[in-house]
Amino acid sequence: MNQFEQALGRYLSRDQLKKIRAVKVGIAGAGGLGSNCAAALVRTGFRHIKIVDFDTVDCSNLNRQFYFLRQAGRTKVEALRENLACINPAADIEILPVRMEAKNAAGLFADCHVVVEALDRAEYKKLIVEAYLPSNKLLVAASGLAGWGDSDRIKVHKVKDNFYIIGDLSTGTGPGAPPLAPCVLIAAAKQADVVLSCTLQGGCV
Repeated sequence: MNQFEQALGRYLSRDQLKKIRAVKVGIAGAGGLGSNCAAALVRTGFRHIKIVDFDTVDCSNLNRQFYFLRQAGRTKVEALRENLACINPAADIEILPVRMEAKNAAGLFADCHVVVEALDRAEYKKLIVEAYLPSNKLLVAASGLAGWGDSDRIKVHKVKDNFYIIGDLSTGTGPGAPPLAPCVLIAAAKQADVVLSCTLQGGCV
């Protein structure tokens, strides 16, 4: 147990940490939602995370995603694994730099207890939800988190016992509603909080 994990024991009990460490979280997408959700999960003790994303870091990502200027041009999953290791070197971060498609979506997170949908295109969101909603995995998606102001509109919507959607369910990215750090990070943190809450309640394993 390293210094980070020892210090985390000040805030979480041994039993709570045991529950957290038993859960494997799959994250579909390593952009604004996925990268920041992953950071929040690692900071709360999750050790086993699988991240799937085929994209590379661009300077236009830095206004809201957990990357740094020196990482521009690198694959997001590799850069994110590096950044998460700076929080907890003991974290087991599995990365897959692949594009999600209908033919592979159902198998990408078959070994995970939780699936976090953190994608920015409706067709990919649909793929993940359709692939994992019928399972007994906890599925945490997002919809409606662009722009700024009135951040209380970003709420947790419990659709089913194993399905949550974070957001206002309406505000898409577009003119006057760009993806910016404040609301994106709020949504990512709420996704991580749902995963943490359900894990501690024993609903993930």
